[in-house]
Amino acid sequence: MTLEQLESIAKRQILAVQEYYLFCLQSVTNLFRAPHYVADILTQADLIGVGSLPIVVLTGFFTGGVLALQSAASLAQFGAQAYTGRFVSLSMIRELAPVLTGLMVSGRNASGMASELGSMVVTEQIDAMRALGTDPMKKLVTPRMLSTVLMLFLLTIVADTVGTAGGAFVAVFISGQNGTQYFTSAYQALVWADIAQGLTKPLFFGFIIATVGCYFGMKTTGGTQGVGRATTEAVVVSSVLIIFSDFLLSRAMLWLLPPV
Repeated sequence: MTLEQLESIAKRQILAVQEYYLFCLQSVTNLFRAPHYVADILTQADLIGVGSLPIVVLTGFFTGGVLALQSAASLAQFGAQAYTGRFVSLSMIRELAPVLTGLMVSGRNASGMASELGSMVVTEQIDAMRALGTDPMKKLVTPRMLSTVLMLFLLTIVADTVGTAGGAFVAVFISGQNGTQYFTSAYQALVWADIAQGLTKPLFFGFIIATVGCYFGMKTTGGTQGVGRATTEAVVVSSVLIIFSDFLLSRAMLWLLPPV
């Protein structure tokens, strides 16, 4: 690969980052401009939140169960099985529930947004909206962004609850622990900093999922093949950004709200 080719690739990537930044900025500023498409927001909330609920419940339950199973086996070597609830609740609420819920919603909805908007682009429906005086960003992107942020926040709370319950199921019925002791340990281990960290991350993850999915959808070119390519890129990029931002957010939250 020649130097000119590397320079061309670098320029394209920098341009894409700039376009994505402006895309995000416009989607946020649209929140403060009329009209507000409340019906579209509610429709997207139903599709994103209610539609993703079964996979989030299953993922949370079995993740909590696996955590309890593995931690109980490890803690038993030190006679500390009583701390199983503490381990499960801290792991789920601070880290696993937000990240896994974000990845599940990303795989389901970022691809859906990219394919839906990409299909509208290649069939010239977006151009028709502009011709009729409707702002596609405000009509299509902003409702999806707002709905994803709100619903991912609520879905993370569901994952926290179901994951803790899944851990309790395994701890009581498989490991033979005391249920009251499990929930007492899980409750006493939590402090405000843990809950704040676990419920702050979904706000950023939801924004990433919606803006990345809509960005690749709105930038689709090349007909039906371009729609497939945009769908794949949306899922890959949003998943990578979720993992990357999780590290940055964890570091920032530990600095702002250190555990006591």
